[in-house]
Amino acid sequence: MMAKAIGLARGVLGSTAPNPAVGCVIAVGDSIIGRGATQPGGRPHAEVMALAEAGAAARGATAYVTLEPCAHHGCTPPCVDALIAAGVARVVVAHAHDPDPRVQGRGIARLRAAGILVETGLMEAEARAIVAGFAKRVTEGLPWVTLKLGVTLDGCIATKSGESRWITGPAARGVVQRMRAEHDGVLVGIGTVLADDPGLICGLEGLGDRPRWRVVADSHLRIPLASKLVRNAEAHPLILLATEAADATALQGTGITVLRCAADDAGRIDLRDALRRLGDLGLTSVLSEGGAHMAGALLRAGLVDRLAWHRAPTLLGDSGMPAIQGLGVERLADAFRLRLLTREAYEEDVLETYEVLLPRSGREILTGISS
Repeated sequence: MMAKAIGLARGVLGSTAPNPAVGCVIAVGDSIIGRGATQPGGRPHAEVMALAEAGAAARGATAYVTLEPCAHHGCTPPCVDALIAAGVARVVVAHAHDPDPRVQGRGIARLRAAGILVETGLMEAEARAIVAGFAKRVTEGLPWVTLKLGVTLDGCIATKSGESRWITGPAARGVVQRMRAEHDGVLVGIGTVLADDPGLICGLEGLGDRPRWRVVADSHLRIPLASKLVRNAEAHPLILLATEAADATALQGTGITVLRCAADDAGRIDLRDALRRLGDLGLTSVLSEGGAHMAGALLRAGLVDRLAWHRAPTLLGDSGMPAIQGLGVERLADAFRLRLLTREAYEEDVLETYEVLLPRSGREILTGISS
């Protein structure tokens, strides 16, 4: 039952910001009588949806929920009140402590005070992974960042002339489409826009409205008005990260959101400030699909949570463009350390995901990106 609830939550990833993606199953014995997931934009909540489907049959039933039910009045009444009013006898919670400071154990306490049996910790690791972006935003003010790179076996993302389509095969590219759908926003630099004119939308059936935001680091607002991103901005929201000095006159009436970000002495965007501003807009997760300079800048700034390394069985040698540039590593002690999380094969390609650890030397981190 909890696996089904987690599946429901995973299915709405990328659509519920600023709220977390939550799944709920109401069951009597082995029979499911209600299913629910957080709805687009974050409400109604999963518990409310599941209880509505279950109706009066929820009395005496068990509710399986992926995250601690909310106990505060926001845009909607607390989910704990709905569970109590429905008369459920038992609530099983995977992730028992909602990181939102307005909840943090209060939901569990309210349920138990009402005489409901509460059990916690079932499939907790899986549930925590689903709300990692939400947790980072409410605790640090920053969205969760996944850096995606499609590389050759020797770590190149293109030839020196810039040719990169396609390093990985169709199966791996399908995985990337799913990754886009599961993140609130997809981020690239203006260099990628000028070189490739990407659309940055999910091509999977039924998910064409995701990601909800497309984001371009464009310090001086050089994006062409004829680009796909600008032409489709009304249907697929576009955010441009720019400095205060950038002239946005040409973009008036396009429906594009320009976020003014701090800049360094060289006029480069401060990516930490930029991501904080994205967090203020409600984004809980960002997939970076930018080039080598964007990858290096995000890593230097200590902003990458996960590295998704799509590796193809091809070699370019010194005729290739390195996947990551500008890290400034001169000693092994300064190397960025990774921890392997998963390894999966897709036809001939391999996807490895890593947790990104801090450089061991603790050296000063630079935050700018030239864009």
